[in-house]
Amino acid sequence: MIEPLPFMSIRPVMAFLMRSVRQLFLPAAALAAGLFTQPAFAWKAAEQVKTYPVTGQSGAELYQSIGANGPVISGERRTIAHTTFKLTWRRDYRERADGGCVIAVNVPKLIITYTLPKPRGGLPSGVASSWKRFYDGLAAHERVHGQHIIEMVKAIEDVSVGLSAPNDPGCHKVRAELQTHLKRLSDEQRARGREFDRIEMGDGGAVQQLVLGLVNGR
Repeated sequence: MIEPLPFMSIRPVMAFLMRSVRQLFLPAAALAAGLFTQPAFAWKAAEQVKTYPVTGQSGAELYQSIGANGPVISGERRTIAHTTFKLTWRRDYRERADGGCVIAVNVPKLIITYTLPKPRGGLPSGVASSWKRFYDGLAAHERVHGQHIIEMVKAIEDVSVGLSAPNDPGCHKVRAELQTHLKRLSDEQRARGREFDRIEMGDGGAVQQLVLGLVNGR
């Protein structure tokens, strides 16, 4: 029996690109009152799948090939599959007449990438069935990580739109406060992913069962 490979917790490098956008026109009375609200921007994460090749004519051979060819993480360790993302923002920091600053617009652009194994060439029918169950299970696991990322981005959006600071020329205070929220929410997402992996990879967990099913031809 081949021991399961370590399954990766998400290790994304969050890229928060702060770019100012042209100020939206508001009536003078609204500006004076400080009534800044973000229009209902609709956004949706872009999700894509990348594959790496594996070879073999049995479940055990395919799994050995995964161990040899899986994506490298942390500089040297290989894994079966993983999820990464790129996140940028279109933000509008507005200085107010009273000297304060507010984040009036904060629109994300999120690209999630799932990396999964793909056999090179055809497989015997029985092995193909086992592989499909294995692959579908891996993809479902990674999509949970993707959903965690989407929920983190929505939480960032919720906490940032309307975030303000008094006496803040240049919007330095509000930028610093936003960074504290970004770190907190990023840390929460990573911890959530680690806990999910701990359960899925533990004895009897879904990922462990997927690997055993592939290797043992189930």
